[in-house]
Amino acid sequence: MDKSSITILSIEQLAPLLAKKKISPVEVLSEILRRVEQLNPILNAYATVLAEEALRQAKRAEREIMAGQYRGTLHGIPIAVKDNMWTAGIRTTAGSRILANFLPDSDATVVRKLHGAGAVLIGKTNMSEFASGATNDNEFFGPTRNPWNIKRITGGSSGGSAAAVAACMCFAALGTDTGGSIRIPAALCGIVGLKPTTGRVSRHGVVPLSTSFDHVGPLARQVTDAAALLSVIAGYDRKDSLSVRKEVPHFTTGLRRGMRRPSLGWPRAYFLDRLDQRVKTAIESAAATFERLGGAVIEISLPHVDEAVDPAMKMEYAEAARFHEAAGFLPARANEYGKPLRARLEEGARMLAVDYLRAQELRDVVRADFEAAFRHVDAILAPTVPVPAPLLGSSTVSVDSHREPVRSALIGMNPAANFTGLPAISVPCGFTPEGLPIGMQLIGPAFDEKTLFRLAYAYEQATRWHLRHPNIQEEL
Repeated sequence: MDKSSITILSIEQLAPLLAKKKISPVEVLSEILRRVEQLNPILNAYATVLAEEALRQAKRAEREIMAGQYRGTLHGIPIAVKDNMWTAGIRTTAGSRILANFLPDSDATVVRKLHGAGAVLIGKTNMSEFASGATNDNEFFGPTRNPWNIKRITGGSSGGSAAAVAACMCFAALGTDTGGSIRIPAALCGIVGLKPTTGRVSRHGVVPLSTSFDHVGPLARQVTDAAALLSVIAGYDRKDSLSVRKEVPHFTTGLRRGMRRPSLGWPRAYFLDRLDQRVKTAIESAAATFERLGGAVIEISLPHVDEAVDPAMKMEYAEAARFHEAAGFLPARANEYGKPLRARLEEGARMLAVDYLRAQELRDVVRADFEAAFRHVDAILAPTVPVPAPLLGSSTVSVDSHREPVRSALIGMNPAANFTGLPAISVPCGFTPEGLPIGMQLIGPAFDEKTLFRLAYAYEQATRWHLRHPNIQEEL
């Protein structure tokens, strides 16, 4: 095997080669580090690269595999994590200068689980400050650039994780999603990103944005890899107050069997009524692909979902303000925040208790809308974002001939899944004529990530979008 081609392999392709000792974890890591050295100065995907520590982990994985102690699919695989996840003795900034020198004394639960699976932690990825932004244009640590066009944003706040995966600077990564922060960058960077059900994956040891809406999930280049990663990080954790005791299936099992005559909800109002024409064409083509696979696409109504975005955002920043107050950051260190986040936190601190309670009541109504839909369909099909990746520094974007703020355009279709706690996955479903990725979102019933993976895998295998890789050198 040409070693330079190692980095474009999927985990599904690479893991058997490691297990059969046809290639070593050290060789794999060397190729990834070479790519990181070449591309990170351009993309700014990593906040911290752990070259020496990763090499120690790779050597340990090599010894274990050679001794017949293979741990499973992630053993010896270089994985990245977002820089809001605690890593013992390793700087964890959450994208803010307030935590620029923070060294946790323990690992986040998900990081501990990655280590237990034998994964090689290659680095901490760049992110929006305290996971609060939609563009990943971090004013302190610099913007992350989109591998498909370095003049474009990655989306946020897990943009560093998405860029690292898309650019083959790791094989998969973890991100967090509070209002779309896994799915938005997954869509704009042309990869797979899953926000699991609330309670499926522990958030212990993750610097919070909003305690009600935060989720940890995988980003990967293919559906099977995202499923393998979720299989490792999922599970009950008594240290997370929202964690749920649910059996954790191996999410890769049964993917290839597909589903017999799946039904997909088509929510025309809100999700499909204002889109860039290129996105609309790609989503309609994705629906047609499911129909060719024997599925049914059924128009459904989610009558209250358009009411969810504003209350969800207000709840999110009320909870964020409380965390920053309790941590002693506000008001004492208010001047150290970036201006957009400081403004949102100050707005959150002003939210009235009665408005917070009204928002919670609306959450029950929106959940009921989705539950009613799921009595008729297996999942809901929608765009992830209504536009391809905007240019870096843009404040507005055109959506169906209307100018909208970039932040609201990117976030708009995503908070409903956080508000309700439902699982949602973004999968590549096309490219614009300019070569920018387009993402399709599937939203499913609570704790039914397996159905989302099966639907996403069936679509992925019927298309070839996941086989494309960006050529960053052409962008220079």
